[in-house]
Amino acid sequence: MTDSAQNPRRIKSFVLRAGRMTEAQQRGFDEGWALWGVEYRPELLHFDELFGGTGERVLEIGFGMGQSLLDMAAARPTAQYLGVEVHRPGVGRLLHGVQERGLTNIRAICHDAVEVLENCIAPGSLQRIQIYFPDPWHKKRHNKRRLIQPLFTELLVSRLAVGGILHLATDWEPYAEHMLEVLNASPSLENCSPDGDYVPRPEERPLTKFELRGQRLGHGVWDLLYRRGSNTKT
Repeated sequence: MTDSAQNPRRIKSFVLRAGRMTEAQQRGFDEGWALWGVEYRPELLHFDELFGGTGERVLEIGFGMGQSLLDMAAARPTAQYLGVEVHRPGVGRLLHGVQERGLTNIRAICHDAVEVLENCIAPGSLQRIQIYFPDPWHKKRHNKRRLIQPLFTELLVSRLAVGGILHLATDWEPYAEHMLEVLNASPSLENCSPDGDYVPRPEERPLTKFELRGQRLGHGVWDLLYRRGSNTKT
């Protein structure tokens, strides 16, 4: 039986978009991949070997063009940032930025994040997972394609250490409400909001240029911050 027959509604972390790289993005990919790129293989990654030392382990899923990831890595040079993105121009732009800014604490995988989580990240090994502005799938008939669903949430939780942080952000209020419902239902997660809903943007999450533009237009952004508790599903 094929995988698609066994898992007819398997969630993917992305919609693959075609797009040419700019000269800088292509150069960043060509020059940076051998240094900071991680080829996907269905085997566990060893972070300390990958980064050449120890540090807080942070996974970012869907970093886009990577600007906020670059800013965070520059602000926290002792943390280990692993970014997962399928859009090659975005990976190229990130690697160009890593080289331009002389950063040593970022690595990138150009692959589906679900498979990376399942096959490459050891259970309980991450201190932080961040997913900023995932595709909200606006149309109701497409809502089932949203990344944040109960099964995927439990996969995320399983890769966090006890006390680890899950941080999500979206600029689409219906998706924020959906994520809040899903995450609040997880017995393994504790909402860091005293009101059980959203938190102000944490200082460590930089504002993106799109977010700044949205603010000028009066658009909202919702941050959700959760901590993995000691409860786990059996």
